[in-house]
Amino acid sequence: MRLGVLDVGSNTVHLLVVDAHRGAHPMPASSQRTVLRLAERLTDGGDLSDEGVDDLVRTVADAKRSSAKLGCADLMAFATSAVRECGNVADVLARVGDETGVELRVLTGKDEAKLTFLAARRWLGWSAGRLLVVDIGGGSLELAIGMDEAPEYAKSVPLGAGRTTRERFTTDPPTRADVASTVEWLADQLAPVARKMAKQGRPDRAVATSKTFRTLARLTGAAPSSAGLRVRRVLTESGLRQLSAFITRMSAADLAELDGVSASRAHQLVAGALVAQATMRALSLQELEICPWALREGVILRRLDQADGEEP
Repeated sequence: MRLGVLDVGSNTVHLLVVDAHRGAHPMPASSQRTVLRLAERLTDGGDLSDEGVDDLVRTVADAKRSSAKLGCADLMAFATSAVRECGNVADVLARVGDETGVELRVLTGKDEAKLTFLAARRWLGWSAGRLLVVDIGGGSLELAIGMDEAPEYAKSVPLGAGRTTRERFTTDPPTRADVASTVEWLADQLAPVARKMAKQGRPDRAVATSKTFRTLARLTGAAPSSAGLRVRRVLTESGLRQLSAFITRMSAADLAELDGVSASRAHQLVAGALVAQATMRALSLQELEICPWALREGVILRRLDQADGEEP
């Protein structure tokens, strides 16, 4: 069965087409990204701008045509914080549905955390024991921990790399004062979440997903993507601390020249590094293993489970 997954995120809209069968790992057949930066296209009143909605409708329509050409039996389209939090979300969803025929579903932050946890659990297996999963998106940070396929505790915090960049930095590169105040602010924001997660017990394995974590790991010496999905990659707290001291002095243009840094995300890399570092400190983690599966794979796996008769 060939499935299409359309992920409408804060920064990009990503169409992933996979050959998926129950009991087997979904195998990517095609992948295409469109940079829209929806979270940066809000009006003063918090609505997604008319131009932003127009571009979103056009991108969804293009994705629908592409998935049909690739033989997809189903196109599952979902949106995260950028659409979820805009003031005119109902109008945006109605326009997308009316003009493209695609039902764009909005995930809650907790949904994101749970589905990402499911993907990590399926990738790592039951031998991972008590699993802790961290994911940094454009608008939010998701955390989850548990022993089963559903986490015992899941939380979404508005500390995404893009959001933190917009709300905390006024210059490129950020000033030392802005960096220092952001580090303190992040610690305060994460303290109550860390206390609740600590009550769940120490994890046997701590993993991170998302493009932000993969990029940070790559910049601290992890293998490139060309080495394959199954190569073990880690991000250490010490390596991240050294990297943060280096990149906070660099402009987005300079960061985009580094190996493994995409031009579309370079402007939010510093904030992503600070969020990652603050999270590791708050949770007393010295190392995070990078998991190649994340939210999109979680959506696919849940869809396959439902097709197999499991409860949604």
